[in-house]
Amino acid sequence: MTATRVVAFGGGHGLGASLRALRHSTRQLDLEITAIVTVGDDGGSSGRLRVERDALLPPGDLRQALAALADDHPTHRLTARLMQHRFAAMSMAMPAAAGRGPRIERRADRSQDTLAGHAVGNLLLLGLIEMLGDPVAALDHAAEMVGARGRVLPMARHAVGIEADVVAADGSRVTVSGQHAVAVADGRVASLRLVPQDPPVCPEVIEAVGAADWLIFGPGSWYTSVLPHLLVPELAAAIVASPARRLVTLNLSPDRETAGLSTADHLAALHWYLPQLRIDTVLADAKWVGEPEPVRAAAHDLGADLVLVPVAVADGSPRHDPESLGAALVPVLGATR
Repeated sequence: MTATRVVAFGGGHGLGASLRALRHSTRQLDLEITAIVTVGDDGGSSGRLRVERDALLPPGDLRQALAALADDHPTHRLTARLMQHRFAAMSMAMPAAAGRGPRIERRADRSQDTLAGHAVGNLLLLGLIEMLGDPVAALDHAAEMVGARGRVLPMARHAVGIEADVVAADGSRVTVSGQHAVAVADGRVASLRLVPQDPPVCPEVIEAVGAADWLIFGPGSWYTSVLPHLLVPELAAAIVASPARRLVTLNLSPDRETAGLSTADHLAALHWYLPQLRIDTVLADAKWVGEPEPVRAAAHDLGADLVLVPVAVADGSPRHDPESLGAALVPVLGATR
């Protein structure tokens, strides 16, 4: 029996939660997992590398996807932890190890500390991409280093910009540029676009989407991690044309960029940006979804059934629990056509 081919779209912590859940699902299902990652990140370490090194791709979200798919072998887990390790700012004197030279004075001026804030994996991916000249080859090699139980691919072959028209409380409209700026903007996002509007897509991405049994969208930041995939013309066309079934995993609570957006509005946004998109299943947590009927109606408008299952962590915070989400995915992904 062939494996079920699953393609998960997103970025950052949301995609990481989805990939970890899929890893848990592999205990009961034979899954072939591919992560397609947004490439608009311009904040933090990724943003610095885009500016200072003209990085072909922002590596942060790609790194997180690799770590989420890392194998459980101790060597692979240690390598994944290393990739996630972030250099702290040097702010105090650090004694040298015995027999290894004089005491080293840490600089207090962070502006001179070029490593502060960078994750090891970001620098590793930057180096691999520069060495190999091919982002897919670089990601495949990094995946081997962590024994990834799946493949990680970028949404586009180079970094993109994210722009949004945002309506403020007084009704004024401003254009906000950059993923980070859109994520923290005050007001309601009225429209979203990519710069450039038609970035080149890796052939491997189109191949994975066309061969998939399931396409999974969310959870994650809706405007800066989930919807951007629907704005890449070649990728959007492949998503619509794919024979795969489609699943949306809803967020547990709104974040700053979706303040004022209801759960049903999240689904409506998918239709707004890609009217041809049809969904088969919408997965949500009954405790966090609020009144279910508007969500059920919005899911029905996309052609989907609403499945309500407990997928949040037990401490009451709005975070997906990978084991619970993985268990919820098993009967969905394991269903026959």
